[in-house]
Amino acid sequence: MGPKDIAEIDRTKAEAPAADAEKAKARKTGILTTLVLGGLTAVPPLSMDMYLPALPEVTRVLNAPAATVQLTLTACLAGMALGQLVVGPMSDKWGRRRPLLVGLLIYIAATAICAFAPSAEMLIGFRLLQGLAGSAGIVIARAVVRDLYDGVEMARFFSTLMLISGVAPIVAPLIGGQVLRLTDWRGIFLVLTAIGIALTALVWRQLPETLAPEHRHSGGVGQALHTMRGLFADRVFTGYMLSGGFAFAALFAYISASPFVIQEIYGASPQTFSLLFGLNSVGLIAVGQINGKVLVGRVSLDKALGFGLAVITVAAAALLLMAGGVFGDVGLVPIAAGLFVLMSAMGLAMPNTNALALMRTPHAAGSASALIGTSSFLVGAIASPLVGIAGEDTAVPMAVVQLVCALAAIGCFVGLCRPWQAKRAEGAEH
Repeated sequence: MGPKDIAEIDRTKAEAPAADAEKAKARKTGILTTLVLGGLTAVPPLSMDMYLPALPEVTRVLNAPAATVQLTLTACLAGMALGQLVVGPMSDKWGRRRPLLVGLLIYIAATAICAFAPSAEMLIGFRLLQGLAGSAGIVIARAVVRDLYDGVEMARFFSTLMLISGVAPIVAPLIGGQVLRLTDWRGIFLVLTAIGIALTALVWRQLPETLAPEHRHSGGVGQALHTMRGLFADRVFTGYMLSGGFAFAALFAYISASPFVIQEIYGASPQTFSLLFGLNSVGLIAVGQINGKVLVGRVSLDKALGFGLAVITVAAAALLLMAGGVFGDVGLVPIAAGLFVLMSAMGLAMPNTNALALMRTPHAAGSASALIGTSSFLVGAIASPLVGIAGEDTAVPMAVVQLVCALAAIGCFVGLCRPWQAKRAEGAEH
C-alpha cells in the first residue's frame, strides 16, 4: 500500500463523520425533507398530466395531426424511463446532489423552451429532453430514501411519500385546466418552469448530500453496467423489481382505459369520472398511509405485499367477470367498486416492493432505483395500449390486462422472492 492509498483512506475516514452528520441533519428536517422528496417524485405526473387538457389546443395552434401531438406524451414518458438508467449510476459515482441539481437545471431549460416551441417536431424533441432530465428527481429521491433509512423506517417513509406524490396526478389536470382559463397551452410549460425553479432552490438549500464518499463507485460506464448485471443476478431483488413493475402496469392499464370505460361504456359524465378518479386516488393514498402507520413494524413487509397483490388479483378477476357479462349487465357502481378496491390495494404493493428491493442494495441504491423505475415505466408503457385492443364497446381488455399483470406480479413474488425460505437479513419484521 503506497502513500497515496494511505492518504485516500485517511481522507475517507475524515469525511465519513461529516457525511454521517449530514445524513442525520437530513433526517431531522422531517417534514421538509419529505416535502422536497415528494416534490421530486411529483415532477413526472405534473409534467405529464398538467399538459393533458391542452392537447386539442396544441393540435390546432401548431397545425399538427393529433397522432403527432400524442408523441409529445410518448417522448416525455420514454425520456423518464430511459433517463433513470443514466442518472442512477451517475448518482452512485458522484453523489446525489450534483446529478440531481444538473438534472433539474436541464429540466428547467427544456421546459422553458417547450413553452416557445414553434412546431410539433421541436416540442417532441424538447419533451424528450424534459423527460430525460426530470427522471433525475424520481430515481434520486428513491436513492436518498435508501441512504437515509433502512428496514421498516424506509417502508414507512415510502408510504408517507405516496401521500404527496399520489396527490399530483389528481391535482395536475385541475391545475392545467385553470391555467388554460388564464392563458394558452404555452402558459402550462411556464408554470412547470416556475415549479422546477422553486424545487431546485429547495434542493439547493435544504437537501444535503446523503451518499458518503467512501460508498461511491469510482468506475465509469463499464462499472455501472457491471453493477446492474450484479443486481439482475440477485434473484430476490429482480423478483421484487418485477412484482412492482407488473403491479404498476395494472395501474397504468387503469389510467389509460378508465376515461373510456367509465364515460363511454357506462355513460358517466366527465364530472362523475373526475369524482371517481379522485376517490380511487384517495383510496390508494389512504391504504398507503395505513401501510406505513399501522402495518409496518407489526406485519412483515412480505406479508403485507403478498396480501396487496392477492387483493389486486381478486379485484381484477371480479372486473373481468363483470365486464364479460357473467353476472349480466352490472352497471357502473360494481365496476367502480372493483376499480376502487384494485387501486386501493396498490397502496400495499407499491411502497413495499420499493422498500424490499432497495433493502438488498445499500451498495448501489442509485442503480437499483434506476432499474426499478425504468422497468415500471417500460412495462406500464407496453400494457397501456393493450387496453383498447378489442375496440370501444367492451371493458374486457382492461380487465384482462390487469389480471394478467396481477398474476405475473404474484408469480414473480412467489417464484423469485420466495419469502417463506429465509428471514431477510435486513429484518423487515423488526
